[in-house]
Amino acid sequence: MFEAATRRDGGAPLADRLRPQSLDDFVGQSKLLAPGTPLRRALLEDRVRSMIFWGPPGVGKTTLGRLLALRTRACFVPFSAVLGSVAELRTIVTEARERLSYRGQGTLVFVDEIHRFNKGQQDAFLPHVEAGTLVLVGATTENPSFAVNAALLSRCTAFRLDPLEEADLLAVLRRALLVVEGLGGRQLEADDDVLGAIARASGGDARRALATLEMATDALADGGRLTREILAAAEGSKTLLYDKTGEEHYNVVSAFIKSMRGSDPDAAVYWMMRMLEAGDDPLFVLRRMLIFASEDIGNADSRALLVVTAADQAFRRMGMPEGMYPLAHAALYLACAPKSNAVKNAWQRAKALVDEHGALAVPKKLRNAVTRLMRDEGYGADYRYPHDEDEGFAAGETYLPDALAGRALYEPVERGEETRIKARLVALRRREGDAR
Repeated sequence: MFEAATRRDGGAPLADRLRPQSLDDFVGQSKLLAPGTPLRRALLEDRVRSMIFWGPPGVGKTTLGRLLALRTRACFVPFSAVLGSVAELRTIVTEARERLSYRGQGTLVFVDEIHRFNKGQQDAFLPHVEAGTLVLVGATTENPSFAVNAALLSRCTAFRLDPLEEADLLAVLRRALLVVEGLGGRQLEADDDVLGAIARASGGDARRALATLEMATDALADGGRLTREILAAAEGSKTLLYDKTGEEHYNVVSAFIKSMRGSDPDAAVYWMMRMLEAGDDPLFVLRRMLIFASEDIGNADSRALLVVTAADQAFRRMGMPEGMYPLAHAALYLACAPKSNAVKNAWQRAKALVDEHGALAVPKKLRNAVTRLMRDEGYGADYRYPHDEDEGFAAGETYLPDALAGRALYEPVERGEETRIKARLVALRRREGDAR
């Protein structure tokens, strides 16, 4: 592998010069490519069916596609999801049919960044994949459940590739040092703690780790030892794996909400900072916290909604970076507050009753009698004014439609302020039962 790599174009990025030439040289994805696994056997035995490699950047998706090109007896055709057209695909299909008819040779089409397919491209591929005219292999950083239409996805096997482990990245970086030495004729040294720092900062992305190493070793034109100081100068500002419209966005948002729901303030403020540092809109974060204050806390601590509303108003006046204070204030308050989903359950139960029963008639006693005709029809008749009753409560009175009388939609929990609310409702409902 490394002899072949060092003969490649010296101007190419280090990640490209290091691309493996066989599965034995492939680093990472040990579970997916372990001996005897379906994917490894398919690659080694050239029995590839339509599949999609899915995972974050720099974990080997495109490399696996290129290894297929080296091993397959089928005609390997790369197709750009960004630049390719439906007309180009028709040409590929025509040639594939001729190849299959006259030579018995199949066609394997590799589509990098398959999530960038438009609907026309996806629809154009579908019948030819289904008929076996083409074998489709795609690579994507996006969850194919969202990025590929269901009909096409159902004809493919999706393989999830994980971020590389630190040990895997260290192995890649040590190999890369040998290649850099061979290309430049330099004697280079790097301690494991420096290589480990590169590996940890890369977030499981081999391409990113190699780019950092390449930038750092460029500073050692005459050879020498790679130090932390040289590395710090080469790293520049870090960016976070995040796509505000993709799966990682929803993963981090989910972690943020679940951390607040689980009453973990440390995790909540961490995930919030992950969103904001990656460029998410602070107003989106505030909107999620406003929802959370009612959905997951509700009357267990009604101040939660006031705190987030105040944080929203304060942020709009402050802007960034000072606006981080009310954002953090709100996230920590929500995480520490007692939790109840009784508000959510109440409106969902009410909606279910509306969906089931439709527009039930309002009982006449609850209607306002604003005209004589309405009074003659019985509007407002027998209505009991609670303020005229003992303790301001008309025991035995009902307010739901007659068909739903006695239904309990709001069931407070015994946490926070809802403990007191529940005790009062239990007492009132008991009095209602006694009055009937």
